[in-house]
Amino acid sequence: SQGHYQVGTIDLIDLHNVELSKLRLGEVQAMAGRAGYDYIKTAVSLAMAGEVSAIATTPINKESLKAAQVNQIGHTEILEELSQTQELLTMFEVKGMRVFFLSRHVSLRQACDLVTQERVLKYIIRCIEALRQLGVHEGTLAVAGLNPHSGEHGLFGNEEVLHVEPAVQQAQALGYNVVGPIGADSVFHLALQGRYNAVLSLYHDQGHIATKTVDFERTISITNGLPFLRTSVDHGTAFDIAGTGQASEISMTEAILLAAQYSRHFTKNNLSSTSIFM
Repeated sequence: SQGHYQVGTIDLIDLHNVELSKLRLGEVQAMAGRAGYDYIKTAVSLAMAGEVSAIATTPINKESLKAAQVNQIGHTEILEELSQTQELLTMFEVKGMRVFFLSRHVSLRQACDLVTQERVLKYIIRCIEALRQLGVHEGTLAVAGLNPHSGEHGLFGNEEVLHVEPAVQQAQALGYNVVGPIGADSVFHLALQGRYNAVLSLYHDQGHIATKTVDFERTISITNGLPFLRTSVDHGTAFDIAGTGQASEISMTEAILLAAQYSRHFTKNNLSSTSIFM
């Protein structure tokens, strides 16, 4: 209620939950972890009430959260609980290239096992619905291949033939604008050129390497499936350089700008409730 909420001004919220005399830069502290959680909770409350159009989150330290006896280990888990949502979907964006992930924090062996027709179809639909939620209605989603040259019709692996191609065909039959599998050595370049509106990568590093090689600092994470828009930097707290003046503001600036861009068209449908989930 004390904010100006005017273009050209930055309104700050002070919850008065940090004793500055006890704050130590670059160290794990329960006080800081609790404060971080409280600020996230406040931001979510404002977003859920429609008082803000989006949230752009800074890095948080998982050890500090644990020290503060916060049960959730990170932003995603906190946001899921506070908004009562599940199965959030992460999208990276850098210089107009958008990348989704079929799997994330699992071993490479597990990631290969997760390439199934059922899962690929589910994620194709989720990705396209996420794009629509952001106001992206035009263009084609590309599904990356898993094996070299997308398997060369089974010569270098059969995941594409048995799972990816049937999933793409099934999605096309349902009316979704999707193509694939497209070789991972070319699909990201083509997406950067504007041929595809997004890429569904089939495992964590496939998409991470592509986006962060383009521009590490400007790779921004967007969390889809929440009842509000959330962007985030894709780096940690960098405790090792805290207070030295070496940290870059580029990622945080990009996250704020991207949140502002997408907030103009964002719709509050919940991706996790779609009836086609399997």
